[in-house]
Amino acid sequence: MASTRRSYPSDLLDAEWAILEPLIPAPKPGGRPAKVPRREIVSAILYVLENGIKWRAMPHDLPHWSTVYHYFRKWQEGVWEKVAQVLVRRGRERGGRYASPSALVMDSQSVVTGVARTL
Repeated sequence: MASTRRSYPSDLLDAEWAILEPLIPAPKPGGRPAKVPRREIVSAILYVLENGIKWRAMPHDLPHWSTVYHYFRKWQEGVWEKVAQVLVRRGRERGGRYASPSALVMDSQSVVTGVARTL
């Protein structure tokens, strides 16, 4: 990592970032250049999530908490869902299974089918 900050256990390895990088939206063209690299933003989000801290309690060597929180909320519109889908598919393939499940088993006792009647 080219950053001068200290590393944290929640930081992404290069191989992990190679998987996530194409899924994270790039800065929009034509505006001001991004001041904070996307990898640093993702690392800061993972730090908060892994450590269960408040956004404002982030270490000062990570990007400013308001910047990180802004992107976390902005990317809630489909980015995190897509990341989860890709990671599940990769995990299934690594386990020797098809990327998408081919069958679904549903227990009828765990499915609510209607409103229960009271006597």
